[in-house]
Amino acid sequence: MVQTIGGIANYTATDLDRFVEDLNRDGICVIRGLFDKNLIDDWAQAFDRLFRERQNQPGGLAPREIARYYLTLPWVSPFANPEVFANPVIMGILERVFYQEYVMVQLGVDVPFQGSDYQETHRDYRPLFSDNIVTPLYALAVNFPLVEVTAENGPFQMARGTHVIPREEGLRKIATGEIPMESFYMQPGDVMIRTPLALHRGSPNRTSQPRPMVVMGYVMHWLHTPKVDLTLERDYYESLPEKLRQMLRCQVVEQLPQEKAETYINFKY
Repeated sequence: MVQTIGGIANYTATDLDRFVEDLNRDGICVIRGLFDKNLIDDWAQAFDRLFRERQNQPGGLAPREIARYYLTLPWVSPFANPEVFANPVIMGILERVFYQEYVMVQLGVDVPFQGSDYQETHRDYRPLFSDNIVTPLYALAVNFPLVEVTAENGPFQMARGTHVIPREEGLRKIATGEIPMESFYMQPGDVMIRTPLALHRGSPNRTSQPRPMVVMGYVMHWLHTPKVDLTLERDYYESLPEKLRQMLRCQVVEQLPQEKAETYINFKY
């Protein structure tokens, strides 16, 4: 039973168990109405300003094929918000999925513009050992859009269950239609949690407006993640509860740099 308080969905322990079942079976779950729409509006306006700034900085945007970009979000308001990165519903799911301590390693945005095309179907992580060894989920991406995601503006597409079969087998089954490539439509406030090992792609944005999708990355504490990074100002970091400080794999600095050169360039396996 889902209750709504002040426009934000309040999910029960039974709901969280069901989301975890979806994640383990399908490689994805969608949580409807988790964030307040006013919060999303604040993020959307701040992102729009940030994107325009990054466009004018060398290396400020990471290319994601044609008319598609990735950028890391700075840990400032409104993005540095424990109600988002340490949301109790999201944490409740992660704690049910991960068998050991986990850390947050990524806060960024993927954004396709008009002129973007289908991405090559890919995974974001390689298997721990080989395609033939199915492991428990050890990395999860938490996504939420800053605008409504429709059939026209480039919905995320994924083939359910392809995280537990070899990559080449998954690609064959997608090509024959045995496993459909499914589009995920979302409203502002909806959240999607998925494994980066499931085969997926971005689709074309055919509208005149960008479609920003936030990605927060969480992994088991032992996983090496050199392509993504978090940088926090010391004052903010030290203001956080100890549990949250332990959850953030980050560099702590006295002051955030004015410019950011993106390092997460190669992203497909």
